[in-house]
Amino acid sequence: MPYVMHFGDDDLLRCRFAVSPLWETQEAVRTLARPDRQGYHPHWLRRIREAARALDLTPLWLLMPRRGHSPDWLGPPPIGPAATFEEEIAAVRAADPEEARDDMARSLADTPGALESPRGRALLADPARTVRELADLMETAWHMLVEPDWPRLRALLEADVAFHSRRLAEVGLGALLPELNPRLAWNGRTLTIEWRGEHIRTLDGRGLVLMPSVFSWPDVISGFEPPWQPTVVYPARGIGALWSRPADHTSDALVRLLGRGRATVLTSLDEPATTTSLAHRLGLAPSTISTHLTILRNAGLLTARRYGHQVLYERTPLGIALGGVPPT
Repeated sequence: MPYVMHFGDDDLLRCRFAVSPLWETQEAVRTLARPDRQGYHPHWLRRIREAARALDLTPLWLLMPRRGHSPDWLGPPPIGPAATFEEEIAAVRAADPEEARDDMARSLADTPGALESPRGRALLADPARTVRELADLMETAWHMLVEPDWPRLRALLEADVAFHSRRLAEVGLGALLPELNPRLAWNGRTLTIEWRGEHIRTLDGRGLVLMPSVFSWPDVISGFEPPWQPTVVYPARGIGALWSRPADHTSDALVRLLGRGRATVLTSLDEPATTTSLAHRLGLAPSTISTHLTILRNAGLLTARRYGHQVLYERTPLGIALGGVPPT
C-alpha cells in the first residue's frame, strides 16, 4: 500500500536537500537493534562495540518499532540544510512535553507490549523528565557512536547532495525523485512511496525535504506530520565504499607530474569532499590537505563551492581526465 504526497505549485518551489547529524545518530541507534541494517557497517560496529555495551539504549529502542510510528519530536526533519548536532539537539530539548507524550504513546502502541511495560509507563508518566533524559541519551549516543566518524559520514552525505543537486538541475524534480530510490514514483503532481500502510497527504505549500542517510539503509522513510516539514529519507549513494580506505591507484605518471601528495588527493576525489573528510580518509593533516587543494584548484584541476558551513572540492573536467590516468 502506498504513501502518497500531493504537490501544489508552491510545493514544487520549496523542495530542498538537507543533512542531519541528529538523524544519523537516531538511525545508528536503530541499526544496533536491526541486524538487517548492519551489512554495510562491520567496521563501524567493531569500533563502537564497547561504547554501545556501556549505553542503556532500551528507552530509545522502545520508541523505534520495526513497523509503525517513531516520535517526530525525537528525530525531526533537519532545521536547516546543514545544521550542527548542537543546534538540532537544542530543538529536541525544547519539545513540548505534552505533545511529546502523545507522540511517544503512538510509538509505544506500535511496539508489542511496550505501552503496558514498566519502562513504557515510566516514559509517559513524566513527559518533561522523559524529554530531558532522552535528549541526554541521544547526545551521549552522538558523542560515543557517531561523532568520531562524522567527517567521513558527512562527506558521503554531502557528496550525495552535490550529485543529486546537479541531477535536479539537469533533469528536474519529476525525473530526479525516482532516481533517488526505486521505491519512489512521480506522476505529475504526486509522489508515491512504496509503504507498509496507506497514507495520503497534501503538502499545502510546505514543500519537501530530501535527506540522504547512511544508517537508514535499506529503508525509505517518511511520515512526518505537521508542524514538521514533509520529508523523505533515502539511502545515500556510495554506502558500500563508506568504510573502505581509498585504493592505491595513483599512477606513476601522475605522481611525477604533481607529486605524491597532490596526486593522491586528486585521485581520491571520486566524489566531492571537504578538507576535513579528505584528511580523515587519507590520514594526513588538514593543513597539508588544504595546501594540496589550493594548488590543485589554482591549476584548474578542482573547483570549490560552499554547502552550509562546509566547502566541497570536486574535480574539473581536466582534473577528471588527469585523475583517471590508469596506473603504469
